[in-house]
Amino acid sequence: MMRRRKWERLRQAALFLLPIAAAAVVLLFAAVLNTMDADRCALGAALQEQAIRRGCTACYAAEGMYPPSLDYLRTRYGVQIDETRYAVGYSVIGEKKLMPDITVTVLENDA
Repeated sequence: MMRRRKWERLRQAALFLLPIAAAAVVLLFAAVLNTMDADRCALGAALQEQAIRRGCTACYAAEGMYPPSLDYLRTRYGVQIDETRYAVGYSVIGEKKLMPDITVTVLENDA
């Protein structure tokens, strides 16, 4: 009789803890996916910036000046910018012999 009560209590405790454990696993999985998505966005922004810098360097090597705008890079050097995912800041500093200031940030709807 005593043994049966003990097993019944254990069964009730297991039935109580099972949904809590399942919810914890789902939350942990969601957190891992969120972290992976954030890493993917950051890597994509870094690759986009690297492509723009490569285009700037190619322009400087070919023409002796850095490109005056992003449109110049697009049309003459085929640099592709995904404006649905990234906001690109491109500021020409003074003369055309200085590398432009390039910043790529992830748009909110992609994060």
